[in-house]
Amino acid sequence: MSKFFKTVLLTGLFAGTTDLVSAFVTVWVKTGKFASNLLNYIAGGALGLKTAIEGGTPAAFLGLFFHYFISFSFTLFFFLIFKRVKFLSFNKYLVGMLYAVFVNLMMEQVIFRLTPLPARTFNLGYAYISWVILGVLFGIPIAYNAYKYYGVEMTEQG
Repeated sequence: MSKFFKTVLLTGLFAGTTDLVSAFVTVWVKTGKFASNLLNYIAGGALGLKTAIEGGTPAAFLGLFFHYFISFSFTLFFFLIFKRVKFLSFNKYLVGMLYAVFVNLMMEQVIFRLTPLPARTFNLGYAYISWVILGVLFGIPIAYNAYKYYGVEMTEQG
């Protein structure tokens, strides 16, 4: 396995895992209950929510697959565009936070709308919290590892 794909794979695994754990924690904090159907909900993007919830463990594994597939896809995309988009080498922390906002907006405004999942209303207050959490747990690790892989030092401004 090439160093590039190993780095992308491990980065996507880390970012996807921290994102998934934060989703479980967020549901627990909001409801006081374990999110036992969270992975089924993710599978609902392909199967429809009713079918995914009734699908039990096999549907949950499908949801887990989709979650990591999406995580790896966004990680790979970042690594592929990193050397082509000059701005991305400005500041790994700022870029990581902004990439998380991009990922969140793509998921909420494009990808979810293509699925049979129920539409969500946009809430800016909730979005800010999501962007910070996703930035710290998903965006910054991806940017950090891309900087490290490509041997990029932050510019003097960053």
